[in-house]
Formats: sequence, structure tokens, C-alpha cells
Amino acid sequence: MARATASADRLIEQLRPHIGDERVLASMAAVPRDLFVPRGLAEAAWENTALPIGAGQTISQPVVVARMCELLELRGDERVLDVGTGSGYHAAVLAHLAAEVWSIERDSRLSRRAERALAAAGIENVHLIVGDGSLGYQPAAPYDAINVAAAAAGEPPRALEEQLAAGGRLVVPVDGPDQRLMRVRHTPHGFERTWHEPVRFVPLVEG
Repeated sequence: MARATASADRLIEQLRPHIGDERVLASMAAVPRDLFVPRGLAEAAWENTALPIGAGQTISQPVVVARMCELLELRGDERVLDVGTGSGYHAAVLAHLAAEVWSIERDSRLSRRAERALAAAGIENVHLIVGDGSLGYQPAAPYDAINVAAAAAGEPPRALEEQLAAGGRLVVPVDGPDQRLMRVRHTPHGFERTWHEPVRFVPLVEG
């Protein structure tokens, strides 16, 4: 336990120059990342790097997870949609930052593994769905925030924008000349889009 705590502390110090939201840093420290990686990679779990989790997917680099969470501007009372469950790690961090999280994944095997990891981490406010994340999850909409852990082609999926509550924020990697994070804010005047830093995610599969 002491070793894990020291590893978490070291990771947070690496993230601190890039992340200004202390709630996000505290949430990153609270989630045991080693539970969300394959057993053989547990020693590398607290490194600031992406790691393979099988099915052609990765657990995202911690600084990217933290930055996406920071851009969502969560206070603690929000309903959040997480598109692309993968390992469940991003959903776990969001669960510490928001009231309730719905996380959707196409691959049922990854969703089942994420369920086990979330249970082992003691996280109870994440609802897992197997389905097409590009369509969102209408039964629980609207959402105060939507996180997308796969890259959209050219622009954010319209279905996701339409499931944002008034004032809601969507953070999604978008492919263009290069791949960058985009934040979409649902304002009284429509959807305001702003570009942020470059990232690298697998493509968002639609349909």
C-alpha cells in the first residue's frame, strides 16, 4: 500500500505542472490505476504513459485523462456520459468528480472487465452500457458533461451534442489536419466549439 501511495504521489507531481484543477488531481490520486491494466503491466500502472489493455485498445495517458476531465469543469453534482469505456479508468476518475456516470462501450468483453475493475476499486456510481457510443445514450440524457475517449472524424457526433443539457460541456478528440481536443459548450446561442491541445486516440467507430 505504501508503495502504491508513493507511486500515486509521484504521478500527481508529474501532472501538477499541466493541471490546475485540484479536484482533478485528487481524483487521479484516488483511483488505483493498477486495477485497470492487465496484471502483467501492474508495475507500470502509475507511469504517465498509455498502456495496452487488449482488443486493440489502450488505457489513456494519465495527463490526457486529467486534462480532459479538467476541460469538463466538473463540480460534483453532474450527470456525465463517458463514451468508450475501455478499461474503465476514465469512468472511475469521472466517478470521483461527478454525481453519476454512464459509460458506453462497443466491446462487451472490455465492458465486463471494466465492471470488475470498477467493483474492485469500490466505485458504485458508474452505469455500464454496451452499445454504439457515437449515438450517445438517450435513456439517461441530457448530460451535464460528455467525455469521448476516441477520435471523431472532422467534427463531434451530432447525437452527442444534442444530448448535452443547457450549459453542458462535451470534450472529444477531433481529427483534422492533426488530432486535437475540442470542447463544445451548449450555450443559449447554440454550440460553441474551442480547440485545445494535440492528442492521439483511436478512431471513434460509428454505426
